[in-house]
Amino acid sequence: MNPRSEPLLWLQLVALGAVPLELLGLVLVLAGADPGPLPGLERMLAWAIGALGPAILLWQRPADVCSLLVIQVPIKARSGAQLSLAALQSSLVLKLLMAAGAAALLPLFWWIDQHAALATPLSPLAASPRFVGLLVACPLLAVITWQWQQLIQASALLTRNPATLPERPSLSLQQLVSQRMSLGLPLLLLNPLLTTQPVARQAAPAKPVIDDLPAAPEAEALVQPEASSVADAVAIQPDETAEQAERTDLDQ
Repeated sequence: MNPRSEPLLWLQLVALGAVPLELLGLVLVLAGADPGPLPGLERMLAWAIGALGPAILLWQRPADVCSLLVIQVPIKARSGAQLSLAALQSSLVLKLLMAAGAAALLPLFWWIDQHAALATPLSPLAASPRFVGLLVACPLLAVITWQWQQLIQASALLTRNPATLPERPSLSLQQLVSQRMSLGLPLLLLNPLLTTQPVARQAAPAKPVIDDLPAAPEAEALVQPEASSVADAVAIQPDETAEQAERTDLDQ
């Protein structure tokens, strides 16, 4: 099982850019009205509804690895690798990090509400009651909590070596429904990513030695006439010597 071949884990990293935009949306929403007579109580109630409640729910049932909040992979279409990844979501460390992020939203939300008046001219809820701004802020806090948990889960699975992942039995479909929070329309079907592996280089075949090859028939045919002509020249030399001797005797 290689978590890096699961495309949904990479898509969940979009939260790195989505969470800052959602925090900016909180600023614009809270800038629509002035704080009430008890702003601290209002902030605590909004944080409890929008962040604390979802955090408790996600502690008991972590966000499904194959869910993107508005769309998900159908339950019956889950592969064995996806069910194995879902079994790794029950780590205590991941739950503690999710709870820490939800707790950090309280001082952050408090600070945003204190300085939201600077964005009053840009607020889409200008001149709206304070209750409307807090009511819209609660879903934004819940979405941030959801995406924060998925971000830490995806980062933990993608950054670890697949060989060091703990061996745990895959979840069954019944366990997945009862132990994981699967939200979204069941319309998402993605093929796993192809992971490249190093391929061993093959040794180049040895080149044949030219000297060991037999001579070509045409070369042999050319060599044989040359050898016969040389032999004829050597054979003619004694006859020429005898004729020269006879001529010498006649001259005398």
